[in-house]
Amino acid sequence: MYEEQILTVEEHEAGLRVDKLICSRLVDYTRSHVQKLAESGMVLLQNEPLKVSYKVKTGDAILVRIPELKETEILPEEIPLSVVYEDADMLVVNKAQGMVVHPAAGNESGTLVNALLAYCKDSLSGINGEKRPGILHRIDKDTSGLLLVAKNDMAHLNLAAQIKEHSLTRAYKALVYGGFPKEEGEIRLPIGRHPVDRKKMAVTYHHSREAITRYRVLERLGSYSLVECVLKTGRTHQIRVHMSHLGHPIVGDPVYGVRKENFGAKGQLLHAYKVGFIHPRTGEYLEFESPLPDYYEKILKKLRNL
Repeated sequence: MYEEQILTVEEHEAGLRVDKLICSRLVDYTRSHVQKLAESGMVLLQNEPLKVSYKVKTGDAILVRIPELKETEILPEEIPLSVVYEDADMLVVNKAQGMVVHPAAGNESGTLVNALLAYCKDSLSGINGEKRPGILHRIDKDTSGLLLVAKNDMAHLNLAAQIKEHSLTRAYKALVYGGFPKEEGEIRLPIGRHPVDRKKMAVTYHHSREAITRYRVLERLGSYSLVECVLKTGRTHQIRVHMSHLGHPIVGDPVYGVRKENFGAKGQLLHAYKVGFIHPRTGEYLEFESPLPDYYEKILKKLRNL
């Protein structure tokens, strides 16, 4: 079994090698992975397999067949969960910094999914497959805060549509370097794969997707600022990339940050503190907030006393 993706080539993409086109559109796949798909006859144009060196033309409808991953069984694990809200359809969970959301190479256990399987038993949606039951959106391992989890397919489809339509509220608090000339603003800068380091994302106008972040300065702390960042889109590492690009990297960010004092932070000081959505069954708007973790508050207190 495999998933099929059809990519229609736009005018500005004409002349690209087909593997570069696919990587620019399907950002979760590396170029080497895409090349292996092509070598296996899984990249086609008009039912004919393409070589990776094929240069695409405007209007080409490239069919990419992605085999389903062969998953090992994920075992439930009795890991403490901070549940902010729960009903028959969904959960709102407060994830701790350092916890991986779903299993991957090198992190097959101890994840949020392992904990959810033990906590919810069979009451999780299966739309995302065995490896990500109930998971609607991601936050990075070292980002703390609120996540939505669906208990059934109805809730999953409804909440996923809200995320796609950008009607779901997701707000973060970030401690960043430097001061802002304005109290608030909107960042409209497209994000795509970094042109050199494929493990990173970057602001780029080449094979990228629209990314919008609204920010508001909550507190000025000398050489640092505590800002609220509200996602209007949900690109990979969006807040981290946008803040770094503006010259305000998040304190403790090991990928997009700077080698300065990070006050012993074990990762970026980014906390998903607010989530708001229309309940998939009742139609009622619900909103939840999570206080900053203790280690985060201690760093802020230290800065206030400088």
